[in-house]
Amino acid sequence: MHERQLRRLDAHGSTRAVEAPPRVSFEFFPPKNPQMENQLWDTVKALEPLLPQYVSVTYGAGGSTRDATFETVRRIAAKTHLRPAAHLTCVGHGRKDIAQLLERYWEAGVRHIVALRGDHPAGGGSTPPDGLAYAADLVAFIKTVADFEVSVAAYPETHPQAQSAEADLDNLKRKLDAGATRAITQYFFDPTSFLRFHERARRAGISVPIVPGILPVTNFAQVVRFSAMCGTAIPDWLTELFEGLDDEQDTRKLIAAMVATEQCRALQAEGITDFHFYTLNRADLILGICRRMGLKPAPLPDRDGFAEAPAPMQRDPEMPD
Repeated sequence: MHERQLRRLDAHGSTRAVEAPPRVSFEFFPPKNPQMENQLWDTVKALEPLLPQYVSVTYGAGGSTRDATFETVRRIAAKTHLRPAAHLTCVGHGRKDIAQLLERYWEAGVRHIVALRGDHPAGGGSTPPDGLAYAADLVAFIKTVADFEVSVAAYPETHPQAQSAEADLDNLKRKLDAGATRAITQYFFDPTSFLRFHERARRAGISVPIVPGILPVTNFAQVVRFSAMCGTAIPDWLTELFEGLDDEQDTRKLIAAMVATEQCRALQAEGITDFHFYTLNRADLILGICRRMGLKPAPLPDRDGFAEAPAPMQRDPEMPD
């Protein structure tokens, strides 16, 4: 991180102590093969003692990982102490398909959905006539099916398809008005971009938790490509840190942990207490970052407290059985 930012972090550390460990959540993606499956479950088990608020599992473009996402979420709910949240997109799905999937999640004991508009898979695709066009529509529809907790996405540096930053913030408000109770942000690298967005959201009357999404960078070239698509700025200082390290994996990991830790500590110094980590199904960096933030593994609680009685489904009266 460049010198000016380091001075600012040092100033925060000397005048405003971090008072309590953070509340964290983790994102995983469903495995594509047996080797990746083993890595995922090793990661889940390694992070479980940190007792996150929840863990989320992504949903491929156009529902391309629908079955794998469901099975991963179901297994987390059944076999661990973790509370899973299932990502769900509306692109490419009709209301009946979405309702049936939500019912399967509810029956599996899952009570939290991360509702996203989503993207069509490579090669295109179309949404059925009874589909939902926007994430706000999906949030509202979820609430007609059952009383899920719903989280949505937010964009500190503005969604690349938004007409303006103001229009993007208005869209976030529509999702929250539809029933969402938390916003999780796209990853970013400059803490001030999140803090400015957070302040704008509060001035606009948004009072729900806005949780910063944190991505430890281990493959810089890949992050540069993805950031160009999602609208995340790559600071010059970050480019300089990774320059010449294409073949130095261990050094890249050290830098990734350092940058993400400084980023989180800067946000903690400004009063941010909740953090959502994009793990990329790896535990090592996350464990180190969380420990530096003051969060240590804890004894796992009795699983008996995690069982929840089923509640009756709230079916959309317009939907056929």
